[in-house]
Amino acid sequence: MDILNKAGFNQMERSLDAATLRQRVIADNVANADTPYFKKSEVRFEELLQQELNVSSFEGYRTDPKHFYIGRPARVEAQIVKDKQSTINNNLNNVDIDAEMSLMAKNQLRYNVMVQQISNDIKKARTAIQGRG
Repeated sequence: MDILNKAGFNQMERSLDAATLRQRVIADNVANADTPYFKKSEVRFEELLQQELNVSSFEGYRTDPKHFYIGRPARVEAQIVKDKQSTINNNLNNVDIDAEMSLMAKNQLRYNVMVQQISNDIKKARTAIQGRG
């Protein structure tokens, strides 16, 4: 079954993986908010994906505007980046608990939207295969 093996579906899967990784990184930052000399980390994914999508790539020749676009799929992996420069506490820790909790809520909302989108895509594919009724 090749229906779920499309570039868009694969990209959503990578986005979910990035959101899961981001949740773990934020939880680690929150857990170490009072640890002396701890430096927070963050996950970079969306910026890397945008850079990859902006790069010109191989493009297939289309003889009709109705033909599918053929191009190089974006292969972006999330990266963990440690912020070693900033310091906001007396113990040289740089975790702002309020900012981290805000990022966690934003990440959770983003994750929920992606799960809903994937669920809808699967339902549409199932409906197309089985039909209604």
